[in-house]
Amino acid sequence: MSDLTTLLEVGGPVAALGGGAAYARAKRPGVYWSTVGLPMSTARLLSSYSSVMEACGLAVAPSRLRVLAVKATTRREIRPVPPRRGIIRPTSTGIRLRLRLAPGQEPADVAAPAERLRHAWGVHAVYVTTIKPGVVELRLVGYDVLRQVRMPRKLDSGYLRIPVALREDATAFVRDYRTMPHQLTLGATLSGKSMYLRHLIIGLAPQSVALVGIDCKRGVELAPFASRLSALATDPEQAAELLPVLVKEMEDRYDLIKARQGIAPDILDEEITSDIWGLPEHERPTPIVLFVDEVAELFLVATRKDEERRDEMVIQLIRLAQLGRAAGIYLEVCGQRFGAELGKGATMLRAQLTGRVCHRVNDEASAKMALGDIAPEAVMAACAIAPERPGLAVAGDTSGGWSRIRTPYLSLGDAAETCRDSAHLVPDLPALKPFRPHVPVRPIEAPAPQVHPRPIAD
Repeated sequence: MSDLTTLLEVGGPVAALGGGAAYARAKRPGVYWSTVGLPMSTARLLSSYSSVMEACGLAVAPSRLRVLAVKATTRREIRPVPPRRGIIRPTSTGIRLRLRLAPGQEPADVAAPAERLRHAWGVHAVYVTTIKPGVVELRLVGYDVLRQVRMPRKLDSGYLRIPVALREDATAFVRDYRTMPHQLTLGATLSGKSMYLRHLIIGLAPQSVALVGIDCKRGVELAPFASRLSALATDPEQAAELLPVLVKEMEDRYDLIKARQGIAPDILDEEITSDIWGLPEHERPTPIVLFVDEVAELFLVATRKDEERRDEMVIQLIRLAQLGRAAGIYLEVCGQRFGAELGKGATMLRAQLTGRVCHRVNDEASAKMALGDIAPEAVMAACAIAPERPGLAVAGDTSGGWSRIRTPYLSLGDAAETCRDSAHLVPDLPALKPFRPHVPVRPIEAPAPQVHPRPIAD
């Protein structure tokens, strides 16, 4: 009886501990990783590193000097040598580890058995990054970081650099307008496309940037941010008036650049430039970011007159995409579908959009529109996005690289409040003043009347 009592006394806390660990793993994966997963994975890595490297074909034959030293000092069997390992650096989401490649090896040799390394060391995923010639970094991710998105504490942000989402390797996905001037974002209804757009807008709102919107859904997507917008068109008719103004602004900026390029004896070679970023700061125009929501609405026509207007708008968008970068004009084109069936000029415009972000779509053809021409293997990844994971997307660019990303939740009220707080940063662009949206003044709530008790008469 005493033995049973002792067993129950010991088993109770053990069961509670196991139940707590199971709960943390399901509901708080970051806590579980820091307390349980990290020590276990580190122990597995240290105890099985040599054998795992050898099983994955990453160990190489030892040098002759090493063979002679082993034969002279011991009688041990001469085994292949694994890549030299650096210091293990634990993080809140995984482990970082640098490897020095043996002569004749390349980073692809380490990336190929990444799935086997994941199972051997008990982590969620393994990613390989080249640090410098001969050195790669293994990024071991302990759990699915896209299930509960938490952006890293240290973000690589800056002017026109917006950390907008989290990658599947636990690094931030940064939208850099200087290196990737134009982007196409596709996604079905409730896929998280609007959430992605909100993060871009609140990231640009505190910066010296002019934000221009074309929202043909009567402004329901971009109107909450009207206080920070320099211009807003809410239907195709207004868009047809706004786009020529942007093209004229682009041409004026090119005239400014050409005037600065005038070759004169007193101008240094360093001062000759081909874009606005080479101009002196006091002469540099303010960058403009154009957000086009539901771009298909600009292509849809019902009459011959609408078709002529559509063709003019498409030509102007193509001109902005082809020539806008040097003038500091950047495009964010969003929609549910985007392809040749929209009409003349659609594929030509898409070809100018370097960045691609594809959220959940309704058919494979839509994913091919976004990613098929730059990363065909990413199409199936986009088609596999589940409806219960809004905000999950596949991001790629024309270099062929791609990765899964997910934007954290941001309420519309918080995003609109950020824009209202940054309303004083709207730049003064005279050409866009006629298109400045009207922002209603919020009513000031009157303070509640204070009722004082009537003094008691003596």
